Amino acid sequence: MTDDHARIELECERIRAENEKLLEEFAGWLSAKGLGDTTVHRHCKNVEFYLNYFLLYEDAEEAAEGVSSVSMLLGSWFIRKAMWASRAAIKSNATSLKKFYTFMHEKGKVSTEQLDDLKRDIKEEMPDWLETMARYDDPNLNADEIWGL
Repeated sequence: MTDDHARIELECERIRAENEKLLEEFAGWLSAKGLGDTTVHRHCKNVEFYLNYFLLYEDAEEAAEGVSSVSMLLGSWFIRKAMWASRAAIKSNATSLKKFYTFMHEKGKVSTEQLDDLKRDIKEEMPDWLETMARYDDPNLNADEIWGL
């Protein structure tokens, strides 16, 4: 293992520990908003996948840094990497991430502009993500046709 790889792995371990605390706070925040246990659990699982798998897939990226990466997740990575990816799962994850970054905004971890950009991106790009998911599920299409290469 190279020194860079070892350094990144240590950083990822630190971030996972921070994410665990953040997810506990997020669950409490959702509960305080009146959401039921099942809904809180779903949102936390969606966000945990984002934080601990997507944001740590290639580098050690913290939750606040990931606010601008939601489009890459829902428009491509999630579709290719998550066996349970579906149109409904994309919508569910988008809702969870909007709630999570609203929580992060209230904690002062992301700016109003970053939150507004996230919400705008989700609203504007959702139709494209859903169309990509439909193409991905079509066995008659090749990669060029799915991803527009």
